[in-house]
Amino acid sequence: MSGRTAWARNLKTPLRRFLATETGSAMVLLVATVAALAWVNVDAGSYARVWHTELAIRLGGSGVSQDLRGWINSGLMTFFFFVVGLEARREFDVGELRERRRVALPVLAGIGGMLAAIGLYLALNAGRSSAHGWGVAMSTDTAFALGMLALVGPRFPERLRTFMLTVVVVDDLLALAVIATVYAKDVASGPLLAALGFFALVPVAIRLGVRAGIVYFTLAAAAWVALFKSGVEPVVIGLAMGLVTYATPPAREELEHATDLFRLFREQPTPELARSARVGVASAVSPNDRLQETFHPWTSYAIVPLFALANAGIAIDGAFLKRAFSSPITLGIVLGYVVGKPVGVLATSWLVTKLSRGRLRPPVGWAAVAGGGAIAGIGFTVSLLIASLAFDGTQLEEAKLGILVAAAAAALVTWVVFRVTARLPGRLRARALLGTAETIVDLADPVDPDRDHIRGPMDAPVTLVEYGDFECPYCGQAEPAVREVLAGAGDVRYVWRHLPLNDVHANAQLAAEASEAAARQGAFWPMHDLLLSHQDALRPRDLVGYAEQLGLDVESFRNQLAEHVHAARVHEDFMSGVRSGVNGTPTFYIDGVRHDDSYDIETLLAALERAAA
Repeated sequence: MSGRTAWARNLKTPLRRFLATETGSAMVLLVATVAALAWVNVDAGSYARVWHTELAIRLGGSGVSQDLRGWINSGLMTFFFFVVGLEARREFDVGELRERRRVALPVLAGIGGMLAAIGLYLALNAGRSSAHGWGVAMSTDTAFALGMLALVGPRFPERLRTFMLTVVVVDDLLALAVIATVYAKDVASGPLLAALGFFALVPVAIRLGVRAGIVYFTLAAAAWVALFKSGVEPVVIGLAMGLVTYATPPAREELEHATDLFRLFREQPTPELARSARVGVASAVSPNDRLQETFHPWTSYAIVPLFALANAGIAIDGAFLKRAFSSPITLGIVLGYVVGKPVGVLATSWLVTKLSRGRLRPPVGWAAVAGGGAIAGIGFTVSLLIASLAFDGTQLEEAKLGILVAAAAAALVTWVVFRVTARLPGRLRARALLGTAETIVDLADPVDPDRDHIRGPMDAPVTLVEYGDFECPYCGQAEPAVREVLAGAGDVRYVWRHLPLNDVHANAQLAAEASEAAARQGAFWPMHDLLLSHQDALRPRDLVGYAEQLGLDVESFRNQLAEHVHAARVHEDFMSGVRSGVNGTPTFYIDGVRHDDSYDIETLLAALERAAA
């Protein structure tokens, strides 16, 4: 129950798909962490030998040589930060953060959380050599934090996950800047300038319209090697590449071109036309979406768990625990994450809201902000990466323990926050979780009761708008679900708007005009129901037959179809859909917000409940 007609199939990668992958990968990451701890405590020697194995890649007289742990930390993790950058850019281009004023508060909240965590760490380590490791207490782990938030957090506020994603990306961006500067060793200016030069060619290639992926991979690989040679941690190139990869919905012209190419292949199935059709379909989807589809599962289910397996192992015994829990390194990391992060995120959000007099406010309620700040205390991946750069020996082991304890404590605190919130009275709980921030409206043309076709109470608090095509099989599939949802949801008004896809459905335009001709005689909804239940019979004589069946004035009906009296009315609906970014049928809007999930009964009911809340 999630398909759309191929004319403009919505190929965006929604935030919920990103979060679903993160949720599943959090469990894999947890298993990898436990496996690392078990391995090192059973046979510490083999654990060390495996990850200290040297691996070199050489071309002629030059090359790159690291141990396996180094290749994972500096090499494979580049792809992890690349995916984080891709998702941040997608949200900035087409997601919740496309309204620019919404970016400011989560950015400042992320900075506030980092500063508070660093401040607590430095307070416990002032005057010690361990103060140099302050960067360990600053960053939030994307996979673990978002995954655990989905497991222990509330059911409704998806905006909280968007808010937290922005906070996490700010963390990662600043953490990578710290890695590239504070923890860089003996920086060589020549290779660093070369890396900047290679990366500067990337936006040039984008502006010139270069589509060949091998070009961007080569430039990124060259910049990575140059950064490695310069002494700067090369994972920063991953986030930078993700942030410059634009995300856009498929354009109608590109989708129609892809449809034409497929038709040519259908008529003459040759290898050349198959290749053209494949390229045409791929080019209709933004590079951001294609790359996320390719890399996100690999980074979440393979690379990050492998990183945990290589870095999370610490030998634990009574003496070590006693020493570690009195160590300022361990205590500074735990307090920084468990206390500093939530206090910093919450206090900064409150201060920005007050200073802006409410113009900038969190997209969710204050209980959700507090819970989001608490879950930001999971600093696993980047923290381990910085710890491996800042410490070695016993200090590194103490830092690792602090990171693991902080992650467990942060998850527990988050669970407590949301369990306490769940016990509040219904209306107060909704406000604590959802807040009062305005929702971004995607529907370009508001519902007009004097013009639109409306089914249900005119004054219903929730409005469901569907852009549909009477010949679209997915619209036919959605119709029973919509009818059952309307019967079960109660106070919902349902609006149908026409979006006939003439290039793929030959009879859709005339069927839409037939429904408007029936509307002239007060029979829009009976005709609407007949058309969707007889999608394989929408030729002119079929339409006239439906008019007879409904007892309409057939002569008037036939004349209006012949003269295309209602073509302009159908076109108005069509253009309102184009202005609203509709690129497939059926497309639903709930209170003006695009519904990108499936349209089965359970999913639609849950979405309508959220809107009512």
